[in-house]
Amino acid sequence: MTTTAAAPMVTMRPYHRQGQIDYARLDFDPDEPVQKPDAMQQNLQLEAVLVLLRAHFTDFNRRPDVFLDSNTIICYDPDDLNVRVSPDVYLAFGVDTWAIRQRKLYLPWEVGKPPDWVLEVASSSTSREDVGRKRDIYAHIGVPEYWRFDPKDGEYHGQRLGGDRLVGGAYQPIELTTAPDGILKGYSAVLGLSLCWDDNWPRLYDPATGTYLEGWPEVWEAREAAEVRATEAEAQIAVEQAGRLAAEARIRQLEAELRRRRADG
Repeated sequence: MTTTAAAPMVTMRPYHRQGQIDYARLDFDPDEPVQKPDAMQQNLQLEAVLVLLRAHFTDFNRRPDVFLDSNTIICYDPDDLNVRVSPDVYLAFGVDTWAIRQRKLYLPWEVGKPPDWVLEVASSSTSREDVGRKRDIYAHIGVPEYWRFDPKDGEYHGQRLGGDRLVGGAYQPIELTTAPDGILKGYSAVLGLSLCWDDNWPRLYDPATGTYLEGWPEVWEAREAAEVRATEAEAQIAVEQAGRLAAEARIRQLEAELRRRRADG
């Protein structure tokens, strides 16, 4: 499997900074990622998604026009920055990444738009918010696509994978399919990729190339396959070397026998 080419550069919106932020008046620390009591239920899947998105869309954080982050703060009331939400993963295209990070907060009225894509990974303490309050907030602030991934076989969200597309200010469910390879998929028009649920593991599929973006499982499989090939090659070399040594020993034996017969004759 191969990783598809990175997304093309898009026009960056100007960042409209509006005054100073009094960070001392916030009831949270924007320098600290949001901590969740059951983070171990979702951290592996979150990191897997981040690795895929970071490689495909941000060129490993070198793109100035693509903002990708996890468990940081989106404020959605200009008059009260304590009114906030913290997505597990969110992505915005055509924005000034450096300016956003300088502010330590994602402020849609300054950025010029809400995030384009949000994902929540289910856990026992967050699942109700993911399908309720957070879904309402993302629709309210205008996030075009909102996705949910359940690493517990649908136990927390009530479904393994779910996606919503904003239509007329309200979310409409995105169709999911399982054909032809049996892996559950939903196509994200924002990403141009399908988000997949594969035995409790997230994957990204590129319909244009018919390949999955390489993540941890693919890297591990490739490494294991390479190790197997190396072991088999070493074994084959050892067999060939043993055969060569045996042949050389037999030749020496025959030459010695021939010399002996000539001497006797």
